[in-house]
Formats: sequence, structure tokens, C-alpha cells
Amino acid sequence: MERAIDNRIEDLKKMILLMGGHVEKSLAQAIAALLSRDLSAFEQVHAIEKLINEDHIRVDNACMNILAKQGPVAKDLRLVLSVIKINNDLERMGDQAVNISHSGKDYLSRKPIQAQLSDIQRMSEVAGKMVKGSLDCFVREECEQAKKILSMDDELDALKNKVFKDAIAHMKAHSDDVEACMDLILIARNLERLGDHATNIAEDVIFAFTGKDVRHGGKFG
Repeated sequence: MERAIDNRIEDLKKMILLMGGHVEKSLAQAIAALLSRDLSAFEQVHAIEKLINEDHIRVDNACMNILAKQGPVAKDLRLVLSVIKINNDLERMGDQAVNISHSGKDYLSRKPIQAQLSDIQRMSEVAGKMVKGSLDCFVREECEQAKKILSMDDELDALKNKVFKDAIAHMKAHSDDVEACMDLILIARNLERLGDHATNIAEDVIFAFTGKDVRHGGKFG
């Protein structure tokens, strides 16, 4: 027998997937502008952020409506609570893409340096896969796949550390490039934070569909 809440939950999933698509596009746009050295392309990131903020409010309102009118219990309640947290993580991801845009514009406004952007590009690829993968797991209720998202965070952390190390070494050898290297460090830090939020989503997927809390080293399976 179909329940009214089932339709509301399916609508929630669609809204989260749409919001996630905006986050993916925002990240991709920020990195593409950086790599192509196109200052004007960063403006699109700010336009997408407005859509993400609208999504954020829409999802919150939908969740409050379900809590107030549907009285969810057990698995349904876990899912709605998880959506509220996922919604906040996605909104923060949008902010991080904007931060990358700001740092990218600063970086491109400075004199060219020899520092390579290949690690930044790789970080963006890993972070993008984590965002898409965690949302796919949510929509498809794939908890085993969500576990794989958690392990991807280690690669992102290692790449961030490499960017930090290489930038610091470059600054020591080329004092005139300190500001440009700091821009790269800020970009890497925001990409790493994007990965952290994707990890949070993967953890919420596991909680929503199994009831197991795997935060802070908790075990699943």
C-alpha cells in the first residue's frame, strides 16, 4: 500500500539530486576558470551559488513540512534528518566553490609562477567524484558504495598535503611568489573541505538506510 510520505520522500531525493548537480557544476566551473586562466568565467560560479542557496531553503521547507504533517518514524525519520544534514553540507560546498573562485581570481591576477596546478586539478577530480558518488549512493540507497566514498578522502588529504608542501618549498626559494602560493594553499584547503562534506553525506547515507552511526570511527558491516 502506497503511503503519502513515500511521495514526499521521493520529492526530497529529487531536490537533493538537483542541488547536488548545481554543486558539481559550481566546482567544475571554478576549476575550469582557474586552469583556462579565464577571469570572467568565475562569475558563473556566483550565479550558480544563488541557485544552491535557493535549493537550500526549498529543501529545508520540504523537510519541515514532512516533520510537521507526516509524523515520520523509524527509517523515514532517519532519512528526513539525514536530508537536513546533507542539505547543509551541500550549501557549504557551494560556499567552498565560491571561495575557490575568489582565490583563483587572486592567483590569476598575480605574475605567473612555476608552481604546477596538476595537483589542484587532481584534487578537484577526486572531490567531484566524491560529491557525485555520495549523492548517487543516497538516491540509490547504496550503503556499500558509500563506504568507498569514505576511503577516497585519504587520497584528497594526501594531495592537499602535497600542495601545501610544494607551495611552502616554492615560497622559501621565491619570496616574491608568497601571495600566489598562498592562493594555491587556500584553493587546496577548500577542495579538501569539499571532500569532508562529501564524506559527511556518505556517513549520513549509511545512517539513513541502516541506522548505524559511522562518524568518528564508528564501524559499519
